[in-house]
Amino acid sequence: MQILTITTEDLEIIQDQSSLDLGAESTPTSKPKFRIKWDAFLFIGGIHLAALAAFFTFSWQAVLLCAVLHWIGGGLGITLGYHRFFTHQSFKASPPVKYLLAILGTLNCQGGPISWVAAHRLHHLKSDQPGDPHSPKDGLFWSHMGWCMSKNSDIDNFPSYQRYAPDLAKDRFLVWLDKYHILPPFLLAVALYFWGGWPFVVWGTFVRTVFVYHCTWLVNSATHKWGYQTFKSNDDSMNLWWVALLSYGEGWHNNHHAFQTSARHGLKPWEIDTTYWVIKFLKALRLAREVKIPPQRLLHSFALAATK
Repeated sequence: MQILTITTEDLEIIQDQSSLDLGAESTPTSKPKFRIKWDAFLFIGGIHLAALAAFFTFSWQAVLLCAVLHWIGGGLGITLGYHRFFTHQSFKASPPVKYLLAILGTLNCQGGPISWVAAHRLHHLKSDQPGDPHSPKDGLFWSHMGWCMSKNSDIDNFPSYQRYAPDLAKDRFLVWLDKYHILPPFLLAVALYFWGGWPFVVWGTFVRTVFVYHCTWLVNSATHKWGYQTFKSNDDSMNLWWVALLSYGEGWHNNHHAFQTSARHGLKPWEIDTTYWVIKFLKALRLAREVKIPPQRLLHSFALAATK
């Protein structure tokens, strides 16, 4: 029998939540009840309705702008910034890079960095168990978008959600940005209006935000429902190629749940992970350092464990 030796560094790559002081936990025992959160419901619904103006404001320049901002906001802001850097600390960066990533994350109208990180850490802490804020076990629509339009006492206000991100809550700029997270996307919309008029606002703000919303939400819903598992992760997380393409590598979700702090989610040669390419580029420029990657012996051992 082969004995697997796990080092301290290995533990940091396998699971990161145990190293954080998350405070007291709530343990709900029943399916969450949908209690409409009117500000979120009206805002998300309004963004979707405003995006319909795309049919009347089409131009190829606006479409190209939408695609570029989708990558800047969704790829750099959410996937690389909010998720891999802030939530899981898969690499380190200097303060200017750190704060730029935080600002880019706010451009997607998904909340401030502290609230976003708190909700995602709570998801990992209770993945597909009671208390998971968006498990498909509570319904596919719920996991996709219903959860963020419903009240949740764990993540509804700063005093409740800061316990899941105590490291970020110590940073005064991040606390300020978390409170005024709507300011950067508003300023961007104003700049787009003066640059290209309403077509740029519609495609660069409304259409792009809706696309980023659903790409992000598909990671919560689809990748806990369909796909394949390579590693034992004690939940329903799956690897789903088409979600990975839409979300810059986030669709290799089973890999991520098995090795939460890994900067690389696509762990097979065919598992395309464009966000990891960006991290490698930042490292080459010395803008990223201490990039965490699981060693091959861990990948092999965990893959074997998943087949038993």
